Amino acid sequence: MARPVLIALFALSGTASAGCARPTLPDPRVTAREFAAAASRGDAAAVNGMLTERARGELGLAGTKRLLADAHTEIVSRSRAMASNAATVRAVAEVKYVDGEYAVLELEEGRFKVSAASGLPPGARTPAEALSELRAALARRSYGALLRILSSDARGAIESDMRSLVGGLDHPDSLEANVHGETAEVAIPGGHKVVLKREGGVWRVQDFD
Repeated sequence: MARPVLIALFALSGTASAGCARPTLPDPRVTAREFAAAASRGDAAAVNGMLTERARGELGLAGTKRLLADAHTEIVSRSRAMASNAATVRAVAEVKYVDGEYAVLELEEGRFKVSAASGLPPGARTPAEALSELRAALARRSYGALLRILSSDARGAIESDMRSLVGGLDHPDSLEANVHGETAEVAIPGGHKVVLKREGGVWRVQDFD
């Protein structure tokens, strides 16, 4: 993993305290300041201890030592900026369901609120999240959900094609079907074509463009 792992993947350690009110979250700036101090003095063990479990597994203590030695100035500079009071803190949580779908929650005014989930407007911040949204739309066979996650260009092209196809099918009785046994092809005004197939005596759409 590249050098930014020490900046991006450190753990926001601490224990939430419980009382009469809702549990409070630990202040990430505390860990940021501890991380900056450990990086400044070159304490690889302390830095490694503040990394997430995944980062520790990928780097190991030896890898952390190498990164601190190779990029000490850069890491210290960025960690100090991260610990600055001027830095903006945004808490995000991701909940994955057993079927592979997920919801993303963001901390606002002391409460986690849903920012992205199946059925809501998409808000993918990474390619992996966009692919997860695509999987969810396809799994639900939801045309609406699929359109919501497409880029504006792709969505516009599909909607234009669908409008043209719908317009070409306004008078289906006037369209000529070229039947060949159990299949048929129909030329649709607007440059479209529909291929039909007869199954069990019932004509079904095989393909269209």
